[in-house]
Amino acid sequence: MTRDIANLAKSIRLQVLSMVQKAKASHIGSCFSIADIVAVLYGSVLNVRPSEPLWIGRDRFILSKGHSAAAIYAALAFRGFISNKELEKYGESGSLLMTHISHKINGVEFSTGSLGHGLPFATGKAMAAKKDKKTWRTFALLSDGELDEGSNWEAFMFAAHHKLDNLIAIIDYNKLQSLTTVANTLGLEPLVDKFVAFGWSVKEVDGHDLAEIETLLKMTPWISEKPSVLIAHTTKGKGVSFMQNKVDWHYKSPNPEEFAQAVKEIEAAYA
Repeated sequence: MTRDIANLAKSIRLQVLSMVQKAKASHIGSCFSIADIVAVLYGSVLNVRPSEPLWIGRDRFILSKGHSAAAIYAALAFRGFISNKELEKYGESGSLLMTHISHKINGVEFSTGSLGHGLPFATGKAMAAKKDKKTWRTFALLSDGELDEGSNWEAFMFAAHHKLDNLIAIIDYNKLQSLTTVANTLGLEPLVDKFVAFGWSVKEVDGHDLAEIETLLKMTPWISEKPSVLIAHTTKGKGVSFMQNKVDWHYKSPNPEEFAQAVKEIEAAYA
């Protein structure tokens, strides 16, 4: 299964690269930092039915860092929620495939873009499932920078208070946000201690270790009656040497030479 997930991670990176370059869009770095997490979720963990995108028993996945939409669209196409042909319209005028994720697309639960909204929404979903005695789970993928938003910490408190162990938050901790490092913007450490103090069950992982991510997410809830948060230590731009740990690739679109080099490096990494 890990080989299949690795192939999906490769496909996501290559598809994102193509979509962003064609649309002259941005956020490649953010998409590449979550590509392995997304591959595990859509390749192994999420209980969903592409032929029934609104199946009542589906797990709910919320991309709170909505600017990484291209990675999710690529995964949805791989799973059969949307066609590969539709991906070609990414970022075009009038296209439903907007550069921040849209619930108009099959398989997308919630439109996001303004940071700090995804986890509160996911918490409400988890609460509804508990009240209705449903077994589906809710996953929310957040950026580290959006932890600056107070709305997230209200949701962390609420989820723990209501013992929402059907809620799993994943933090894309790539240590960069917008214009500089997270540490220079508003330091998050000690992050593990903060989550423990807020009543969550916490684990850390190499956010590019497919097998370990899969193992941990399949074990949730790690502690009964506690929501789970996985702090995934990632690298922005992971997979392409000249993009890694470079804040520029929060915004840049590759030129033809950069595109060709990126494709070469991604292909080589999965050979």
